[in-house]
Amino acid sequence: MKIDKHRKDYLTWDEYFMGIAKISALRSKDPSTQVGACIVSSDNRILSIGYNGAPNGFDDAYFPWDREGNALDTKYLYVCHAELNAILNFRGHKRDFEGAKLYVALFPCNECAKAIIQSGIKEVIYLSDKYKNQDNFIASKRLFDKCGVKYRELTGVKNEKIEISLEP
Repeated sequence: MKIDKHRKDYLTWDEYFMGIAKISALRSKDPSTQVGACIVSSDNRILSIGYNGAPNGFDDAYFPWDREGNALDTKYLYVCHAELNAILNFRGHKRDFEGAKLYVALFPCNECAKAIIQSGIKEVIYLSDKYKNQDNFIASKRLFDKCGVKYRELTGVKNEKIEISLEP
């Protein structure tokens, strides 16, 4: 006999893992763009998380967070993207990534795409593709298409806004 008295407003797996990625993004000290990533095994186990930020040993207080100016004085040549950090933060065996999924707010750049492919991740779920017309993001899609990595925008979520409290 089916009882069916469980909550109906629980998070889907996609909402849950994207929520973890979005919470991870809150660790980023980047004043303009906060991105988090969550890598999940094929059986829905969190393998690793990451967010965009300065490399280990580079004091955030001295990090060039600017978006414009001389390239050496902007963040772009130094920042580690969330996807790469999630891959590098992983402490397990590379084979654990085989068939894994990566949840991230922004569609990955070409450099992260190469790391995703090399790690064995087979699916990327993202919220925004706002840079889709830039060459490095077009290259990402070409790389994913040729290497068998699926990608999809997360749409149709029933819980668009998730509120949490850290109160005991």
